[in-house]
Amino acid sequence: MPTLPRLVYLQTMSLPRVVATLGSAPPCHEPKDETMLSLRIARGKCLPLGASAMPDGVNFALLCRNGTSVTLVVYPLDGLQTIAEVPLDRRRNRTGDHWHILVAGLPSAFTYGWRVEGPRGLGHRFDPSIVLLDPSATALSDSSSWGESHEPDSMRCSARRSVYLRRPFHWGEDAPPLTPLEDTIVYELHVRGFTCHPNSLVAHPGTFAGVVDKIPYLVSLGVTAVELLPVHEFDECDCPFRNPDTGERLRNFWGYNSVAFAAVKAAYAATGKDHGQVTEFREMVRAFHDAGIEVYLDVVFNHTGEGDERGRTYSFRGLDNHLYYMLTPEGKYLNFSGCGNTVNCNHPVVRNLILNCLRFWVADMHVDGLRFDLASVMGRDFLGRVMVDPPIVEMIAEEGVMTDTKLIAEPWDAAGLYQVGGFPYGRRWSEWNGMYRDHVRRFWRGEPGMVGQLATRLCGSSDLYERSGRQPRHSLNFITCHDGFTLWDLVSYNQKHNRANGEDERDGCGENYSWNCGVEGPTGDAKILALRQRQARNLLATLLLSQGVPMLMAGDEFLRTQNGNNNAWCQDNELSWIDWSLAERNAGFLRFTREMIALRKRHPALRRRNFLWGSDVIWHGVIPFKPDFSAWSRSLALVLDGRRTNREPDRDIYMAFNAWTETLAFRIPPAPQGRPWHRVVDTALISPRDIVGLDEGQRIEVGSTYPVVAFSTVVLIAEA
Repeated sequence: MPTLPRLVYLQTMSLPRVVATLGSAPPCHEPKDETMLSLRIARGKCLPLGASAMPDGVNFALLCRNGTSVTLVVYPLDGLQTIAEVPLDRRRNRTGDHWHILVAGLPSAFTYGWRVEGPRGLGHRFDPSIVLLDPSATALSDSSSWGESHEPDSMRCSARRSVYLRRPFHWGEDAPPLTPLEDTIVYELHVRGFTCHPNSLVAHPGTFAGVVDKIPYLVSLGVTAVELLPVHEFDECDCPFRNPDTGERLRNFWGYNSVAFAAVKAAYAATGKDHGQVTEFREMVRAFHDAGIEVYLDVVFNHTGEGDERGRTYSFRGLDNHLYYMLTPEGKYLNFSGCGNTVNCNHPVVRNLILNCLRFWVADMHVDGLRFDLASVMGRDFLGRVMVDPPIVEMIAEEGVMTDTKLIAEPWDAAGLYQVGGFPYGRRWSEWNGMYRDHVRRFWRGEPGMVGQLATRLCGSSDLYERSGRQPRHSLNFITCHDGFTLWDLVSYNQKHNRANGEDERDGCGENYSWNCGVEGPTGDAKILALRQRQARNLLATLLLSQGVPMLMAGDEFLRTQNGNNNAWCQDNELSWIDWSLAERNAGFLRFTREMIALRKRHPALRRRNFLWGSDVIWHGVIPFKPDFSAWSRSLALVLDGRRTNREPDRDIYMAFNAWTETLAFRIPPAPQGRPWHRVVDTALISPRDIVGLDEGQRIEVGSTYPVVAFSTVVLIAEA
């Protein structure tokens, strides 16, 4: 090992700190007791970015273009007293825009950050009194206890630090399930909310380990992938609102406010206090893979938790505000995310940061899919103008490490850019199909003119995707998601009820295309409750009978409610936590969900790789071969020819949908393969008759009429 220069340090509580500090800026935590100690330093390497173990020490590398001086600050793993502050020499410790240094003699585990001096004004916000997080950090300190803020009273800076800790992990023979998209059934869940309720009966509620305990349940449900709401570090205590009735300070429950793109949230780990979040996350992924279930992450690159000019500085603002964010000529933040700032995604430096982060999640953490929040932001240039071929979107699509990774765009942003069906480089990207959600909701609440739209959505939304050379699998279909009403609230409320959010009902979408079935909110009316159950079955059945990729929201399978709150981002309580007692109370609906998923898995005709065309589908109305697509029609029927699946042969499938206010007598057409029909699904019947096994249901004769009750769905399947 080469001889490394020695530096003299002052020690605090047996931990050293360098004598020199940067300028006149005071360090955040001043030492008291002082004794002598020394470390050894060398020039170091400019890559990789972050803190990396080397044979002769730890190499630190930071990209900072406009900073004029940079200082490395090191702390103990658990504690706030400074070990060392090491100023980097601008000539010796810099290669291009990369500042770097090798330090020997540090503890085997520690935390660290950076002080950066630079210009002020014209978009620059350098402040050497603030210790900044490393953008490459995969773990942060002071964040292991959910809801306990470790931040100083001042909103100016953060007390969190980047963690250096070697974490050997043996994946064994872990391999991705690689479930084809057309065979995928996505289940969206919140790591904390999924098991936080006391009746979840898991050993470690609200954690990755708690989710692992529920894997057998998810296997029994039949889903093939879980999509996790953000699991990167955020500050749940950054919510400024209070419940107006209780005065309780609300929390940022959802976590769409990243402070470190690659850092696993310690508060979601049972081992977080021991800095075990990275290992616990990996163990969860491996357990899902062992069960044949893929893991997708909801990633947020459109904005950060630093907010606007009033927000706290964590990292990017103090490293190179002008580079990382979209700014006006006066240095104000452009806000295409609705969250105070917008990441300058198409700057080459930011593109590389995003790609490195994604490579980490896929290569090191074995994640199978990525859902990009407000993905249309990634299609804007540094001034917010919409680009035809945004480089970052192309780079993600072409990244070799992620060739088998599912890429899912939320194809809109908060400033009106709406790209459903037209997200750039779409052959590689699937999309959250917001039109599917809206049109199916509008059909089932009985709106006029929606029959043609229902037909198109059932067939995979070819109007949106076929023209760009895409397939049904590019449409991720959903009725509900974390953002909006739950399934039960969708059939129980006409209006949002967000008073508890403390924003005077200004938040949340005003138009939900919902229908309360006659009474707003809770009721004891048996007829209304029966209609709501039927409507919920209709919506779920439609989702699982449609071409494309279905996504369910956790708890909808047993009719979870948020009491009409359609924006529960700040509700860390039983409003958002999954109430597992509903699995027993609504066991009939849970059974219906399981059986509908099983039905979809049984029939390749429902999971086509290509769009339906010609005689693949035969349209009917109440009279065979006479569909009514007029504005006043509220019903539709169709038959899928099981011989024409572009996969293995299947049985013929007949579906009838009635959103009219009265029972309609549908005359039953012949099956294309000439086989007798059996009823499998009738959402007007109560459990367990609402869905039965193949050939177990009533035999339905061709030419007979079947009464499809008002607001109900019927599915017939021909004998083999």
